Amino acid sequence: MIGFLLRRFSQALLLLLIVSMIGFAILHLAPGGPLSQFAAGGDMTQADLDRIAEQLGLNRPLPVQYGEWLWRMLTGDWGRSYRDQQPVLNVIFSHIGATLELMLSSTLLAMLIGGWIGIIGAVKRYSLFDGVATIGTMIALSIPTFWFGLVVIYVFSVGLGWLPSGNRYTVGDGSFLNRLHHLVGPCIVLALVSTAVWSRYMRSSMLDVINQDFVRTARAKGVPERRILIRHVLRNALLPMITITGLHVPTLLSGALVTETVFTWPGMGRLFLDSISYRDYPVVMGILMFSAVLVLLGSLLADLLYGVADPRIAMGHR
Repeated sequence: MIGFLLRRFSQALLLLLIVSMIGFAILHLAPGGPLSQFAAGGDMTQADLDRIAEQLGLNRPLPVQYGEWLWRMLTGDWGRSYRDQQPVLNVIFSHIGATLELMLSSTLLAMLIGGWIGIIGAVKRYSLFDGVATIGTMIALSIPTFWFGLVVIYVFSVGLGWLPSGNRYTVGDGSFLNRLHHLVGPCIVLALVSTAVWSRYMRSSMLDVINQDFVRTARAKGVPERRILIRHVLRNALLPMITITGLHVPTLLSGALVTETVFTWPGMGRLFLDSISYRDYPVVMGILMFSAVLVLLGSLLADLLYGVADPRIAMGHR
C-alpha cells in the first residue's frame, strides 16, 4: 500500500506540473492581458503601462515568468491579486468555504435520492417505477445546469416567493436557518445531474451483484430477502460507488461554477469567472491549481476507500 501511495503521489505531482504549464501558457498567450484593464480608463500613458508591466513582471519572457511563479508557489507565495492586491491564498480561502458547503450538501442529497432510486429500480427492474426513473434520469442528464437554475429562480423565487433568488445569506442575518434557506435552491440545481448519475450507477451495480452465485446460494439456503439485499447485495454494490464519488469531483466543480454564477453564490466558481473577466492571472492560476489538487485528492481518496472496503484490492497494491 505504501508503494502504491508513493506512485500515485509522484504521478499527481507530475500531472500538477503539466496542468500548471498548460494553464499558465493559455492565460498569458490569450489576447488582451492584465494591462488592458489598467488601460481601459484611458488616463494612463504608455510609460505608465510599461512601469506597471515592470512591477508585475509581465515584460519578462514567458518561461521566466512561469519559473518565477512556480518557485513562489512552491515556497507558499501564490502572488497577489491584480484587482485588490490581496494575497491569492487569502482570496481563495475566503471563497472556498461557500463552494465546499454547496458541493458537500449537493453530494449528500444526490447520494440519498439517487441511491434510493437506483436500489428500488434494481429490485423492481422493468417495473413502472423503473421505467419512469429511467426516463427521468435521461431528462435530468439533458437539462443544462444554467437553464434549470434560471427555472428554479423564476418559479420558486419570483413566482412563489419560497426561496431567495441568490446570495449565501441575507445581509444582517447570518443564522443557520437563513443560510439553509439560501442553500436550498443552488443545492437542488447542482444535485440534479449527480442524482441522475448516482441512480443509474447504483442500479447497474445492484443488478450485477444480484446475479452473482453467492446471492442465489443465500436464497437457496432460505435467507430472508431483506437480509440478502442489505448484507450481501447492497454492501457489495457500494464498492463501485466509492470510486464514482471520488471521480465525480470534476463534475461537481464544473457544475458549481455555473450554479454559483446563476445564484450569485460567493464561491470559487463565481470568483473564477470574475477573475477571468478582470484578467486577474494570479487568482485564476491559484484557483486552477487548487481545483486540480481537489480532483487528484478525490481520485486518491476513492482508491484508498476502495482498498479499505475490499481487502483484496489493498493486498494487490502491496
